[in-house]
Amino acid sequence: MLATANEPLGFQTIFKTAYFADKRMLNIHWRPIFGDIYRAMDYGPMPVKIYEMLIGEPYYLSELELDDYPWERKGYRVSLVDSSRRNEILNPTSLSITEMNFLAEEFERCRGMKFDKKTTETHQSDWVNGFYRLDNRMDYEDMIDKDHPDREELLQYLNSMGRRLVL
Repeated sequence: MLATANEPLGFQTIFKTAYFADKRMLNIHWRPIFGDIYRAMDYGPMPVKIYEMLIGEPYYLSELELDDYPWERKGYRVSLVDSSRRNEILNPTSLSITEMNFLAEEFERCRGMKFDKKTTETHQSDWVNGFYRLDNRMDYEDMIDKDHPDREELLQYLNSMGRRLVL
């Protein structure tokens, strides 16, 4: 996203891209792309780990084998510091073609929406359910389409994946 944007990106565009791509991947291929913990915030889902990295949380640097993040933050926007570092965080070789396509499509969709439209599109039942939980955590179970033809089987599959996904 940052590498192709050619301009600083707002947090909301990044958050919504991750959310829409995760939800789409979950419903079609039975697993999210990022599998982040989403919190239901006032303006929609916030992927916690992505947020922490965007604000410069050093915790993830050792895991990523980096000394610093390849972006700089100014307020609620981030931009690449150096285009030669574009693949340090989201390395396309670690993602499938489908995942890359979903991310690219959802990124373009989010960039084409005004702030209010993005907020409205993400305030669905999964967000509402999360908003009323004590910790505001959104469940992946709630992100599965209610009319998904294999909903029960998908739920069983996700439960078998363990504690990494919030159900």
